[in-house]
Amino acid sequence: MPKNNRCGKAAVIVDSDFAKIRKQIKTDKYKLLWDLAWYTGERWGALIQLKVSDVYDRKGQPKDVLIFPAIIRKHRPDGTAETIEIAVHENLLESLSRFEPGKSVWLFPSRCGTKPITWRNAYDILQRAADKAGMATRGISTHTARRSLVNRLRKNGVDKAVIRKITGHRDNKGLDPYLEVDIDEVRAAIATL
Repeated sequence: MPKNNRCGKAAVIVDSDFAKIRKQIKTDKYKLLWDLAWYTGERWGALIQLKVSDVYDRKGQPKDVLIFPAIIRKHRPDGTAETIEIAVHENLLESLSRFEPGKSVWLFPSRCGTKPITWRNAYDILQRAADKAGMATRGISTHTARRSLVNRLRKNGVDKAVIRKITGHRDNKGLDPYLEVDIDEVRAAIATL
């Protein structure tokens, strides 16, 4: 069931859908947020709390590995979270190279610049872009990029242990709900009989 009013699962999309949504985002700041979500699979709650120093070195160059500190990541029921490191994809590196962070310590500052943007603000921008891209009924949410990354990696043959390292899941029990098997994969499996 596609996500609707915070119920159901976020849609899994492909590169062309990502590009359609990205085209509808008007500011470089929010295009970068969408790119970070797409190429890292990190939750938006962590993405909006990134500091410029998490992404750029002292000379202002993008880092080749992004560090998502445990303090900004979703915590487990036992109160723990892990710091994760994600290698920067070449498309994300290009996007980061073109972006010019402002004077705020936050990569995505609010208008006042003293705190990051809110999750709600980022979500509203994504929803407007998805609507303009003709995907209003597809179940696009801030979790779409995360679920899509997991499924793209799986279809590319990446081992679940590596996917868990990227997403921060401790085990397959947490990862498995992200996985979707489409009808083409079912057909291919049946064809092997």
